[in-house]
Amino acid sequence: MEIFSAEALSALAQVIMIDLVLAGDNAIVIGLAAAGLPKEIRAKAILVGIIAATVLRIFFAAVTQQLLAMGGMVLIGGGILLLYVCWKMWRELRSPHHHEEEATEALEGEDLNKDGKVAAGAPKKTFAQAAWQIVIADVSMSLDNVLAVAGAAGHHEWVLIVGLGLSIALMGLAASFIARLLNKHRWIAYVGLAIIFYVAIEMVLNGTNAVWPGSLDWLPFFGGHGAAPAPAPAG
Repeated sequence: MEIFSAEALSALAQVIMIDLVLAGDNAIVIGLAAAGLPKEIRAKAILVGIIAATVLRIFFAAVTQQLLAMGGMVLIGGGILLLYVCWKMWRELRSPHHHEEEATEALEGEDLNKDGKVAAGAPKKTFAQAAWQIVIADVSMSLDNVLAVAGAAGHHEWVLIVGLGLSIALMGLAASFIARLLNKHRWIAYVGLAIIFYVAIEMVLNGTNAVWPGSLDWLPFFGGHGAAPAPAPAG
């Protein structure tokens, strides 16, 4: 069947990896924000953060497909935003990851590094400070996630639906597990980073070709066939 073509299955594989990496990254940010809270309110802050991230993914999923179908400039803007996401992820992956261990301890509520305390090195903060950090991060990272999934899915609507559903499920049900997985196997995050970078470049190129047709015909593997269609509006 055409919907299960090699192109569609390749897009689905990219979407799954993007969902894994960005859900885990979002969970780590939530864990870091909550790590400095007293134990009795830490779990509440993490729960609020995960619920907010889930709701925001649903909201952005409802509007992003229509936005990307509006024209090339939106594709270019989305691609540039994802390039910024790649830069942030690269910096995080290259830095010492003891902060990620603290975030994972906060998410799990366990002393994973056996130092006698849970997230002992995190700076102390109030619930309001942690909640504000979590909300700001959730807005940014939920939009990043939905944009990356929509860009990777392209015109394969069923891949987009599966990808957005998986993104919401991972954030709502398996955030702490994914964060622990990425902390233990950092190569997964590097693979996800490479895929997001590829999707970002493709979005910028397709958007440029839509705004200025034929301007990229000189590029190998791009010129001569035009841009891949943007996601069609739902409905």
